[in-house]
Amino acid sequence: MIRAVIVDDEPKAIQGLSWELTHFSKDIKVIETFSNPEDAITYLNSHTPDCLFLDIQMPTMDGFQFLGKLTNKDFAVVITTAYDEYAIKALKHEAIDYLLKPIDSDDLQDTIQKIKKYNSRIMNSSKLEEVLLSFNEKFDKKKITINTDGKLIFLDIDDILFVESDGNYSTIVTAKKQNIVVTKKLKEVNAILPEHYFFRIHNSFIINLNKIKEFIKNEGYVVMESNHKIPVARQRKSDFLEKL
Repeated sequence: MIRAVIVDDEPKAIQGLSWELTHFSKDIKVIETFSNPEDAITYLNSHTPDCLFLDIQMPTMDGFQFLGKLTNKDFAVVITTAYDEYAIKALKHEAIDYLLKPIDSDDLQDTIQKIKKYNSRIMNSSKLEEVLLSFNEKFDKKKITINTDGKLIFLDIDDILFVESDGNYSTIVTAKKQNIVVTKKLKEVNAILPEHYFFRIHNSFIINLNKIKEFIKNEGYVVMESNHKIPVARQRKSDFLEKL
């Protein structure tokens, strides 16, 4: 069952499209409707439907501005409007289809088929991603898989110098002078790194034990092969020394 959300400033347009969707297809269900785009943005940034039917011409913001404010876009977008001049712009904003009002039932059926194909591709992509991410658990930990910026990075653990926390983000610093930012807390990154090689030496740092050049005991920090100085938390010092 396709779960749909409708955003249109005209209640009659919402009512009409809802009726069309529920009466011309058994495969689609309207789960939410919004005439206020701000309310819709709040909802969509915390919920993921299968598709969004979005009106372009709204008084407080147009549909393209609306899309620009979304942080969650993991669903099919169908543009609805009474004007055909927005077709090219709709495609540039990665809409999967474009419906002219009044909406023709045959066009709507074609759109529903496109939504099904889109969701099928997304599901297959998600399954592939799960397989690739499981690489971490199935092999000998010479590589880890990092999901960042819309792509999967396969990273040799020997290339990782240390990981630094930045709130809800973490930066992986490599021997190749790459800084890879991931949307994971340090605790989450620590969970996918092999314990034999890595140690959380501080609340804000995980280090590769094989990449330590010096341990300055009196001042309480380690010097990595890259010459980065990483502090050793007092409460972690004894555990750290046991690891060496």
